[in-house]
Amino acid sequence: MNTVKSAEKQSIEAVVIGASAGGVQALLTLFSGLPADFRLPIVVVLHLPEDRDSKLAEIFQHRLPIPVREAADKERIAPGTLYFAGPGYHLSVERDRTFSLSGEEPVHYSRPSIDVLMESAADAYGARLAGILLTGANIDGAAGLAKIGEQGGLTVVQDPAQAQARTMPEAAIRKRQPHLILTLDGIRSLLLQLDTSSCPTPTPPPNS
Repeated sequence: MNTVKSAEKQSIEAVVIGASAGGVQALLTLFSGLPADFRLPIVVVLHLPEDRDSKLAEIFQHRLPIPVREAADKERIAPGTLYFAGPGYHLSVERDRTFSLSGEEPVHYSRPSIDVLMESAADAYGARLAGILLTGANIDGAAGLAKIGEQGGLTVVQDPAQAQARTMPEAAIRKRQPHLILTLDGIRSLLLQLDTSSCPTPTPPPNS
């Protein structure tokens, strides 16, 4: 497992995060203290009931100084913005760095699926992507985080001993050893370090 110090050297253009059971509180803790000039886009899938409207963007916008919104189909990903996947649709990142929504079958009983987001973002950003998997009660996200690592991206898992539900972080660790296993405080510090060392101008998307 690499150190936070070595991760600082990796130039990141986007962050994707997955969480399930216990995820709201974990994300509130993780994002507390993000500065208004935070530059990296962050895209989050938090497992949600399909039959209810999501209030996540509204809840987090009241608490954070950066723009927060629910990701929309064909929307171009903007820097310094926190995006949440809405309920009932898978959220993907296209190679031109726009969002795509789809109604395909649930993955690991989940729609939106963390795997769908992370695997598509890995194709779009390659080694300039950071993937973070937090607390959760199923294995969604383990394969997606592994793909980010295979593409050269940075992979981070919440310490299972701290997670409200250990299944998701433990599944990710079993699937492919992540670069870092950190507490929420450690992940927050890492986000700030990655933002400081991020590329001000995104590189072109990888070729198909």
